Amino acid sequence: MSMRMVPVRAPAALRAVAAGLVLAMLAAVALVPAPLAAQAVRSTQPLEFRDRAEEQRFHELTAELRCVMCQNQSLADSDAPIAHDLRREVFNLMREGRSDAEIKEFLVQRYGEFVLYRPPFGAATALLWLGPAIVLVAGGIVVVVVVRRRAAANLAAPRSSDEPQEW
Repeated sequence: MSMRMVPVRAPAALRAVAAGLVLAMLAAVALVPAPLAAQAVRSTQPLEFRDRAEEQRFHELTAELRCVMCQNQSLADSDAPIAHDLRREVFNLMREGRSDAEIKEFLVQRYGEFVLYRPPFGAATALLWLGPAIVLVAGGIVVVVVVRRRAAANLAAPRSSDEPQEW
């Protein structure tokens, strides 16, 4: 008696899921190069300033602006690709004749007040500006309260003449 093997077909639902997975994997593989191609092409040409005053203004302005990617570096100090792009944008805005205030306002509209190292005082930034003073005053109050309680406790505690002084 010979056993004959009968091919078994997978259910239609399982075949549909497998086909969907294969298509998803192909799409993922096809799209991997897309972000690389979408990267901005940076100009490697150095910025050419008209004079020393323009260069000084550029460096002062980029030192006052924060890199939106690094978050703890100025635009002048950052090597992030977006920092290079933003420095070139600042340079181009300067060449258009915009003032420092106009350039800062342009960047704030695009990236928010976070881009400024010294944001203006307002309702949204009040804690940022007043927070250190509040913490300092609260710490001073805590120190005063603790010292007064200890002094009161030392005065209230009777000393026996048998105890030697600790000094």
